[in-house]
Amino acid sequence: MEDWYFEYDIQKNRPGLLGDISSLLGMLSINILTINGVENSRRGLLIQTADRQKISVLRQLLRHVDSIRVTALRQPTLIDRIALRHGRFIARESNDLKTYKFTRDELGILVDFLGELLKRPGHQVIGVRGMPRVGKTESIVAASVYANKHWTFVSSTLIKQTIRTELGPDERNPGTNVYIIDGIVSTMRANERHRQLVREVLRIEGPKIIEHPDIFVRHSEYQWNLFDRVIELRNSPDEEITYQDLPYVLSDFE
Repeated sequence: MEDWYFEYDIQKNRPGLLGDISSLLGMLSINILTINGVENSRRGLLIQTADRQKISVLRQLLRHVDSIRVTALRQPTLIDRIALRHGRFIARESNDLKTYKFTRDELGILVDFLGELLKRPGHQVIGVRGMPRVGKTESIVAASVYANKHWTFVSSTLIKQTIRTELGPDERNPGTNVYIIDGIVSTMRANERHRQLVREVLRIEGPKIIEHPDIFVRHSEYQWNLFDRVIELRNSPDEEITYQDLPYVLSDFE
């Protein structure tokens, strides 16, 4: 059996529309696993079938249904599954599809999304951008719990300033740890022993999260291609994330 994500935009919101769609799926013996409204007039379904040919037939039949416009019929991505779970899409930067946008009232979605990423094995580096006290570190810790992994602060200002120069034996296990680096602390406040540890951590085959990636890139030998994904967290959609007055606002990041 294979899962598929089916999404459509309602063109004519008439009574019985969902029932008609469900009946069509039923006649094709396609199972409906999950259904949810996503963003105004759009509806998403997680469906399942053992026969890919039935998806091709469904695609052809839906072209003749005037009441809806199919916006997706594909095998589900992580973003699709999160949208179905919460009934909301994850916003992405139009010029950089590696960048995902959240606001503070979407922390639940962010924790689910980040937690699912942290479950994945292997090397990945995730940047988290945001102004002070917006919930970056708290979300990272919660996502680590969601992924059933231990959060290991290489550098941080969550409770007090943390600048590590070595890791314990258990902390070197990439299968059970999420490595968290504060880009400001590690590049502007730490010594060379700490920076060497950061280089070692970035070579570990496990998940790494760097807060304030802008500063990390600006003041280290690394470039933006280090990051597999970048998450932006704002208090409101129009909030600007800026470090223009960095010398005067460093204390706000403590």
